[in-house]
Amino acid sequence: MQMSKCKIHQRDFRFEVSKPQNQERPTKYASYLGELYCIRCSPEKRKKNGQYFTPSEIADLMAAQINQKNDVIRILDAGAGTGVLGCALCERLANQKKKPSKIELVAYETDEELIELLEGAIKYLKRYVEEKGISFGFQIQKEDFVLKYAHNLQKMPSFFNQPYSDIKYDICISNPPYFKLSGTDSRAIAASEVVYGQPNIYFLFMAIAASILKIGGELVFITPRSFASGNYFRLFREKFFKLVRPEFIHLFNSRKEAFKKDGVLQENIILKSRRENDWQPDAESKSIIISSSSGIEDIEISRKREMPLADIIDLNTDDKVLKIPGEDWEKISAKFNLWNGSLEEYGLKISTGPVVAFRAKEFIIEKQSENARRIPLLWLHNVKTMEIAWPLYKRGKPQYIEESPESLPLLIPNGNYVLLRRFSAKEEARRLVAAPFIGKAYSYEMIGLENHINYIYRPGGTLKEEEAWGLAVLCNSFFYDRYFRGLNGSTQVGATEVNSLPFPPLETIIEIGKKAMSNTKVKNEIDLLANLAFDEIRHAKRIFVDV
Repeated sequence: MQMSKCKIHQRDFRFEVSKPQNQERPTKYASYLGELYCIRCSPEKRKKNGQYFTPSEIADLMAAQINQKNDVIRILDAGAGTGVLGCALCERLANQKKKPSKIELVAYETDEELIELLEGAIKYLKRYVEEKGISFGFQIQKEDFVLKYAHNLQKMPSFFNQPYSDIKYDICISNPPYFKLSGTDSRAIAASEVVYGQPNIYFLFMAIAASILKIGGELVFITPRSFASGNYFRLFREKFFKLVRPEFIHLFNSRKEAFKKDGVLQENIILKSRRENDWQPDAESKSIIISSSSGIEDIEISRKREMPLADIIDLNTDDKVLKIPGEDWEKISAKFNLWNGSLEEYGLKISTGPVVAFRAKEFIIEKQSENARRIPLLWLHNVKTMEIAWPLYKRGKPQYIEESPESLPLLIPNGNYVLLRRFSAKEEARRLVAAPFIGKAYSYEMIGLENHINYIYRPGGTLKEEEAWGLAVLCNSFFYDRYFRGLNGSTQVGATEVNSLPFPPLETIIEIGKKAMSNTKVKNEIDLLANLAFDEIRHAKRIFVDV
């Protein structure tokens, strides 16, 4: 099947839009129009507007999750772009065995250049659908989707405050824009009931779309998975999952494959849910399909498995974390579920380094001096796997902070800690990077920890050296990395997520720590040492191979 090609008018370098080729799929034509727009438009403008166009293969997978059998089906495509998702969904409905008699598509788009192309795509889609004997109507709404329904996010008595007149749609499908709003943006102000500060606009699309679905309606979105965990999105999750019940998740195992053409490094998921107010996970009757692929090339042979929904989300907890397990999740989580230990259980806490560099710049100093009392300042790059590298001048970060009465609130007492990086590189092999900080190695009474470091400590006391080493080994291990990835898809390692991690008995942590302290090759044998926590009877390598 031939695809449309863009033509360049040699005289003034304007692009002419080719008509669809004979029997060309509307989805492919819309995808071609998206490519044409990307040639026309600067990358800076698309990045500013958060425009990352959906590949047709992903659009087909999203459309395939819809199971609407109504005779008349009303569809919302919010942030439509050139209409790839709307086209893929209407194609599927038009070709299924039990076809609807009528399809109504409402597409929201604000970019004037895109609207021109969107109209062309939907007009071709209309012809395609009507040739299948289905009545087709469409509206292109040239207005901001979030502002249109901002009232749904404001002053909620118990949940999204949707008037009955807003509840219109059988299906909502979307690849929403992805960018942060300023705190003064009217859309951010409207969202203050569910999030604070400078929210990313994508989750507002999710919230509003869920609120205007009919009962039994279906919602399918492709977004970053950052909403699934963390304290920042907690209130949103609480309210969102009162409205919709997850039925399908697709995880892209590579961060760079889903939107490869745009050079996006982001852990994206497809989430399909159904409108079902105040549902409850029930291990006996509710399940969810978990699908995964590396990216687009293997998307048609995605690995799928069915799991109890209660294993993925627990609405009885405060955090309402949506767990998104990798392929080895069940084996690993089964082992973690045997433990009742936690940082809190062992009298430990985790906090974020108190030194915010731009606020404390008057105290931060490059090198030691005889004329002032200067103490170590550790940054994220000083924390390496099982190792503190300080001082470290090659990264251009000052390695000292002045100790004075004014800076004292920013400092912590020298002692034994576990330091964890708060952020990981997007393609880093392990999400958790931790090191034991042993106070006696540093001849200072106080130390400074920059805000991109988390530290585990014992309030009113200090960690034993063996505890610090043992906890660091576990956090760096393959097992904890895989378990943590199931809880958190962000590159940020938040204190909330670390606090929720189960830990083995404290005596086991201490035993691991003792072995680590006497092991000169500890960085190379982290997984073998951590394996002692999972099964102290069997040979360590055996359980590692099993996982």
